[in-house]
Amino acid sequence: MGIPNDDVVLIQLPKDPSEPTIVTVNCPDKPGLGCDICRTLLEFGLSITRADFSTDGRWCYMVFWLVPNVSNSCEIDWESLKNRLVSMCPSCLVPFFSFNYQQGGDGNGSTTHPLIYLLKLCCLDRKGLLHDVTRILSELQFTIQRVKVMTTPDGRVMYLVFITDGMELLHTKERRDDTREHLISVLKNYCISCELQLAGPEYENLKALPSLPPAVAEELFTYELAGKEASSKELKSDMMTLKKATVTVDNLLSPAHTLLQIQCVDQKGLFYDILRTSKDFDFQIAYGRFSSNAKSYRSLDLFIRQANGNKIVDPNHLNALCSRLQEEMLQPFRVIVVNRGPDTELLVANPVESSGKGRPRVFYDVTLALKMLGICIFLAEIGRHSTCDRQWEVYRFLLDDSHEFPLTSCRARNQLVDKVRRTLMGW
Repeated sequence: MGIPNDDVVLIQLPKDPSEPTIVTVNCPDKPGLGCDICRTLLEFGLSITRADFSTDGRWCYMVFWLVPNVSNSCEIDWESLKNRLVSMCPSCLVPFFSFNYQQGGDGNGSTTHPLIYLLKLCCLDRKGLLHDVTRILSELQFTIQRVKVMTTPDGRVMYLVFITDGMELLHTKERRDDTREHLISVLKNYCISCELQLAGPEYENLKALPSLPPAVAEELFTYELAGKEASSKELKSDMMTLKKATVTVDNLLSPAHTLLQIQCVDQKGLFYDILRTSKDFDFQIAYGRFSSNAKSYRSLDLFIRQANGNKIVDPNHLNALCSRLQEEMLQPFRVIVVNRGPDTELLVANPVESSGKGRPRVFYDVTLALKMLGICIFLAEIGRHSTCDRQWEVYRFLLDDSHEFPLTSCRARNQLVDKVRRTLMGW
């Protein structure tokens, strides 16, 4: 027996638009719930300016102060957000959505996978078109799982976009028709054809990217912040700021919990990254507070324990946890520009959750940065790459060179990396 949906998630809209919206979640706890909620907030284009979090292992209480991300141009659908959050909580009496799943789950708590749909879109090419398509899909609450974008010699672009539906209604003819009509109405004369269907075996074929050259993989996944990545004076200054992130462990203050005190520069998705790490390391946050202080810094106090309820006292486990948290704060994304034959390729990578979910809105932010720089995309792909200890989602973009933005120039490449990184981090 659950509790009424209206009591599970409360959304308090501000009277002044400059003030944050307050979202309260009050429900029975389950492993990874905080991470899943923060992921959904990020997916809706929201930044957490402050948060309070507490759980006793059975019941969870979370309060978030939210503002739209700097890069978010979509209007927030608060009613849809509430319905999504309610559907994630184990306390709701009747799920709002009529979930439809592929084989792999029975709807009773076992692992389930949302249906994957294939959007085939053929358009006349223009600058910024890929981001505009991505923005439309985001407004319609679709999540891009994989994408293949190809430009033809006659100036046409073919998009193969594999999506899941946040509303889980794409199995209905009405939702599919509305989606096609919306795309065609926004893209207007640039849209040549638009098809939407359930994905077939071609989705599995696109899961793995073409192999990265060993030298490129090493640079993408192991380079140092102080080295190759920080080439411009402006970027070096930001990197010096990022290097001030600290993680302090205190096992004396609380008899039942390990205290983590974290200080770092503010960046988009920071609380999600920390809760994702807690989910991956399988530790529980009994109490957490996420707040801001001077000069755009964030302070976090987390009282944590192992899944078995004990404090974390193993020094090796603590060192591994602190190292991972440092990595998430210092390098939430990997961004490099390399040569791919005669072409220029932008590579962006971020870690995948242990559950297999990728980070929301990365494709949105990267295509926005490229549009703002006036750079055309010749080919784009999303896939997975595995290293020895984790899996990564990798975004590959083959870029068109131009007189306005000559990508053979080191200065232009540094500017590109800087712009993409700033957009991803919400600076």
